Amino acid sequence: MTETPEIPVCPFCMRPIPPDVAQSLHHLIPRSKGGKKGPTVLLHEICHKEIHATLSEGEIARTFNTMEALRAHPKLEKFADWVSKRPPEFLSPSKGGRRKKFE
Repeated sequence: MTETPEIPVCPFCMRPIPPDVAQSLHHLIPRSKGGKKGPTVLLHEICHKEIHATLSEGEIARTFNTMEALRAHPKLEKFADWVSKRPPEFLSPSKGGRRKKFE
């Protein structure tokens, strides 16, 4: 009997992340803010891009450095709810491009 590998779940949108789906590691404290060796979480690429399009690295490091805090941000909470209804392989460009950094 062969064991089926466990498919990880995105802690942002709670959808499964199959191996063939775009994914990336998110540093809970950005590398540029001292989180190089800190904890990371595996996310769908679309979820990761939305986090960085919404928040600056300083905001992530100071206030939004847990999955609970990220999911509680009003804009990200709305996005997570919306994307959670999409299939795991769903991709769409983030609106508005990358957020300008004013730190």
